[in-house]
Amino acid sequence: MMKMRLQFRTIVFLFVLFISGLGYTQTNPAANDTNANKSLPVNPKADAIIAYAKTFLGVPYRYGGTTPSGFDCSGFINYIFGNFGFSLVRTSYGLAELGETIKLSDIQPGDLMFFKGSNVNSTSVGHVALVIEVTPSTIKFIHSANGGVRIDNFKTEYYIRRYVKTKRLDYGG
Repeated sequence: MMKMRLQFRTIVFLFVLFISGLGYTQTNPAANDTNANKSLPVNPKADAIIAYAKTFLGVPYRYGGTTPSGFDCSGFINYIFGNFGFSLVRTSYGLAELGETIKLSDIQPGDLMFFKGSNVNSTSVGHVALVIEVTPSTIKFIHSANGGVRIDNFKTEYYIRRYVKTKRLDYGG
């Protein structure tokens, strides 16, 4: 059964890579109303990474987990990006030091969002998630947390209170 799931994920991944290589262009609305008419180009590599990440929805959360049998938040990000040739640091606070810091108003799919851990009074990064969708009313991200790999909306009190920063990695040409 596990082998069939991995084969299905591989087929989906290859299909997404094929589609993303066709050179199509797409636009996304910006993250806030003042820039709602701004057109953001979608990076085909970011699209492929997001599509691949979604194939792991429902995989259980496992502290220290780095494989499809169970992921923690940074293990999930490392596994997904590793399949695209990225070699990243292992911890969420280490990942938070990579790339370019992005304002919320400039957030795009493929960016990494960083949050405090369960202690809202903490000042350090304790969680990481991959942005998958940005509209004027939502910022959706995929991450591994209690309950497993899932998609959540940033614009909830829980995540807004814990938000630390957003970073953009260099996806290359």
